[in-house]
Amino acid sequence: MARLIGASQTTQSEVITTFNSSGTLTTGAKTTAVEYLVIAGGGGGSHDAGGGGGAGGYRTATGLSVDGSTDYSITVGAGGAAGGNGAPGSNSVFSSITSVGGGQGGGFTGAVGGDGGSGGGSAGRTSAVNGEGHGNGTSGQGNDGGNRGGGGANALCGGGGGGGAGAVGGNSILFDSGGDYKSGGNGGAGTASSITGSSVTRGGGGGGGGDNSGAKGTGGSGGGGNGNDTNAISTVGTANTGGGGGGGGNPGVGGNSAGAAGGSGVVVVKEPFAGGSSCWDLRQVYRAVKGGTWI
Repeated sequence: MARLIGASQTTQSEVITTFNSSGTLTTGAKTTAVEYLVIAGGGGGSHDAGGGGGAGGYRTATGLSVDGSTDYSITVGAGGAAGGNGAPGSNSVFSSITSVGGGQGGGFTGAVGGDGGSGGGSAGRTSAVNGEGHGNGTSGQGNDGGNRGGGGANALCGGGGGGGAGAVGGNSILFDSGGDYKSGGNGGAGTASSITGSSVTRGGGGGGGGDNSGAKGTGGSGGGGNGNDTNAISTVGTANTGGGGGGGGNPGVGGNSAGAAGGSGVVVVKEPFAGGSSCWDLRQVYRAVKGGTWI
């Protein structure tokens, strides 16, 4: 904070603070409103032809009212663990703003994708009919996960992609002429922000896992992890993007059936320039010199 000694001469420079883990923000003395980006942890991908995890809730805006010289607790949500049905991401919080953790991908046991900031993708072999099985996103924070693309309930099928901050997760994809939608759906794309001064995309959904010989779904731009197939292990959501974890592959393929965890979230706060002019007129200089406050 730059200061000039004298009446009404205090200025405050723009300050950008990034929290990759939980902490405390102390606002500047003259800060009355801020711009923010609050992203929650991404959901975990599920094992065994599982759905990709949904991205953590994504909230950003300008003009949030705050008090100057005040401590604000910052919570950065962790990514959800991978598992049989995955686990949701944790919320991120700044002041009155809460972003909801991403929904977990649906698992081989038949569970649907979890609701969250963005919804998790449908499980592959589930009793859900075609076009269903996704988790729901939260309005204003993300999008729905992907569904079963076809093949009928309980048929061979890849997992749906997790929803992203900028787009819905993709449905499982037709793999061959046999009519099976064994390839995992792609994760939904994230959203770009320039709050830090350069454009960065965050909040991608996780790709769904492939079933049998089906291909993996790719993670959405912005930190979404790739799904799993016979040739590749699923990948975790990128840390501090809120990306969803990739879904696991077919359970009969040794070593390639595990889903992956979601990525942790992030909180960025921008305090704008505030304060009086840094220019001095001659009368102010004279009074400052006479009063002994000119330095």
